[in-house]
Amino acid sequence: MVEKKLIYIADDETNIRNIIKSFLLKEGFDVETFDDGSKLFEAFNKKKADMLVIDIMMPNMDGYSLCSLVRQKSSVPIIIVSAKDTEPDKIAGLTLGSDDYLTKPFSPMELIARIRSIFRRIELDSSNSCAPSQCLSIGDVKINSDLKQVEFKGIDIGLTKMEFEVVYYLTVNKNRAVSRSELLDKIWGFENEVETRATDDAIKRIRKKLSDVGSNLKIDTVWGFGFKIEDRE
Repeated sequence: MVEKKLIYIADDETNIRNIIKSFLLKEGFDVETFDDGSKLFEAFNKKKADMLVIDIMMPNMDGYSLCSLVRQKSSVPIIIVSAKDTEPDKIAGLTLGSDDYLTKPFSPMELIARIRSIFRRIELDSSNSCAPSQCLSIGDVKINSDLKQVEFKGIDIGLTKMEFEVVYYLTVNKNRAVSRSELLDKIWGFENEVETRATDDAIKRIRKKLSDVGSNLKIDTVWGFGFKIEDRE
């Protein structure tokens, strides 16, 4: 028997919590809801969930703070669902490590599709993990497909699952320019121009993490198109 995925929802709007919960239960997920970020974080420390769906504007602990705290200890998938729909809001959420950002009002079925897309990708990654001897090296880093880590001098540089998938995909396609739409399709599971900023922001976070540890691996921007990793050795 397949174990049900557990999803935590944090939103201070009762109607939103109930709508999301109702649709998720119909889709076969286990669900727990919370009316602020601190309550979800307390529950997460006691029992890990398989995914978090969180609002930004909540009392006691907002979604940005919650996302940041969770990312310090876990790479669990996080989807932000918020009425804050400006570009800086979306970039902030993605910068803090969320895997997706959906603005209110939204279609519950679109949220379901995004949730299933993330879970499918995780399951596919697990089934296709390479043996350590088959893991990749590029520049001065190693890509450990078993652990889903990018390592510099044997130390995990701390990429989220989404960030890891971006580096892995670019490395598998090294020396070839990969378009933003291709990354959106292969990594995020969507081919939607509205989401294009997600690719740019993920690249910014990855570059910073590589720079912070002293790696010389470069992800080049192909202006007006996408990104490329070159094997310069």
